[in-house]
Amino acid sequence: MPSTLQLQVSVVLIMVACLSSTLVTGQNCGCAAGFCCSKFGYCGNTAAYCGEGCKQGPCYSSTPTPTGGGTTTVSVPSLVTDAFFNGIKNQGGSGCAGTNFYTRSAFLNALNSYPQFGKGGSSDVTKREVAAFFAHVTHETGHFCYIEEIAKSTYCEASAQWPCNPNKQYYGRGPIQLTWNYNYGAAGKSLNFDGINSPERVANDPVLSFKTAFWFWMNNCHNLIVSGQGFGATIRAVNGIECNGGNSPAVNARVRYYQQYCSQFGVSPGPNLYC
Repeated sequence: MPSTLQLQVSVVLIMVACLSSTLVTGQNCGCAAGFCCSKFGYCGNTAAYCGEGCKQGPCYSSTPTPTGGGTTTVSVPSLVTDAFFNGIKNQGGSGCAGTNFYTRSAFLNALNSYPQFGKGGSSDVTKREVAAFFAHVTHETGHFCYIEEIAKSTYCEASAQWPCNPNKQYYGRGPIQLTWNYNYGAAGKSLNFDGINSPERVANDPVLSFKTAFWFWMNNCHNLIVSGQGFGATIRAVNGIECNGGNSPAVNARVRYYQQYCSQFGVSPGPNLYC
């Protein structure tokens, strides 16, 4: 029969072995839903795990660093196939101005300028971001039918930085209907075109048009998806006046498209669908 001391030593050794096993498993991450993989490779749901350096999961950081199980294993072009893109456009009907304007080729060309689109999380996050982007594009353009907004207006807000050209209007143009002088000005500065004096370029150049959509998305929506805030948060970012009963049919349409595309990509839409 082992002595009391031998039993105590055995218990300690077993505890150390179990702890070691737990740490090794933790360092591999692959955390359960709702948990973050910390910069040190452990799973948890507090700021120590979801804050700075978070690698996977609903990270607080705006730029989580994916590694291991959190790397993106699906590419945007592999999701946005000809069949997917044209499947949306073909629902626009005949006589649409956008039929020949919006092309997968122009989308992919513009994507080259925004390599972080669809990145920052797992393959599921990539699929949700692409689904969310195209859900808004589908709604904003009527299935790639409209290049310009139907109900045109000047959309000029007094601004010292982006003073309106009195001969121009800053109504919605492009896949996410870039609107207002301050958005045209800022997008133009980023994309090297004169958005204040030549806003019509967004409706004349299909690659630039998609670039303005990416510009808006990466500045206002990308981190909402990567951080796990849900599709509803992107609705508020794209057109917040629809929320809280402002235009429930429009919100429902956006959510319906998002769910449809998530289903096509084989991913769950996640929480917080409505704004």
